[in-house]
Amino acid sequence: MNTVKETIVLVDDTPENLSLLNGILKPFYKIKAANNGETALKIIAMDKPALILLDIMMPVMDGYEVCKRLKADPTTRNIPIIFVTAKGQVDDEEYGLSLGAVDYIHKPINAAILQARVKTHLALHNQANHLEQLVSSRTSELEHSKQMLKAAKQAIANSRQEIIYRLGRAAEFKDNETGMHVIRMSHYTRLLASQLDKSELFVEELYNAAPMHDIGKIGIPDQILLKPGALNNEEYKIMQEHPLIGADIIEAGQQGVLKLAHSVALTHHEKWDGTGYPAGLKGQEIPLEGRIVAIADVFDALTSERPYKTAWSVEKSVNFLKEQRDKHFEGVLVDKFLSIMPDIIKIKEQYVEHYRNN
Repeated sequence: MNTVKETIVLVDDTPENLSLLNGILKPFYKIKAANNGETALKIIAMDKPALILLDIMMPVMDGYEVCKRLKADPTTRNIPIIFVTAKGQVDDEEYGLSLGAVDYIHKPINAAILQARVKTHLALHNQANHLEQLVSSRTSELEHSKQMLKAAKQAIANSRQEIIYRLGRAAEFKDNETGMHVIRMSHYTRLLASQLDKSELFVEELYNAAPMHDIGKIGIPDQILLKPGALNNEEYKIMQEHPLIGADIIEAGQQGVLKLAHSVALTHHEKWDGTGYPAGLKGQEIPLEGRIVAIADVFDALTSERPYKTAWSVEKSVNFLKEQRDKHFEGVLVDKFLSIMPDIIKIKEQYVEHYRNN
């Protein structure tokens, strides 16, 4: 099988030396020759060789200068250069190697040594190129894998959030069939949480967990959930079970969003003064996420129209929050919520209810 010969450029100002080098190497390689440095640079620029044999003592531009220019050019700096010269001093050899040459062969030329050195450096160079290509390929594959993994994680996160939202909407569908309540109160929750000295991760996870706050309503009978009038004592006791039902649906011990969702479902009806349900927790006993969602949930419930109630005005709802400061709600959180009321109203106006006419 015929193989493509690698190209070697010979640079020497003496014709006899070029003829000698050519005779030794031509049987094995494709040879190009230049009798001065300027010509050599032009030849190399047009067709990058696999290796360069370079004389040092040449007029106008010596071998050192040719080497410097080749190593300064990104397109030629990696081509191996072997100096072939009569300059035999150690300092000369050290200087040549310091410029980036891979080897230093003394004249007069020994054919066997020349062939061995050329073969060795071509093999090393080809191996280095192969390794570089392999690393580049593996790096590209790794980057692609990382991008695929990132996309998969994002898809999982999106799917999880979609499931959480739809479960939350399912709980609201009986008395809020557009599902806008879970959207608005989730945005209110994020706005309020962002006013606190909490991490961005906490704020985003709470925003994603908030739609699950009333998932337990799934377990409440319709005649109680949709009753247009006030609930009697027995009915109210049944209604108060929905936080426990929601917590059982989500289950404790989860991490991240689901852990917060469990806590929110269980505690968003607790009150700062201890009169809430289901556990009658008081003050700091109520987890922060429950205290935050309580304000967002109640404000949206007050300002929203339902089949069994008319909507309160923002002003009336704000007055209620103020009245319930340090009673139903933590006072500090009420103050922070009221301080962002312009943003709250924007969310309210953006996600307006549109009930279907049955």
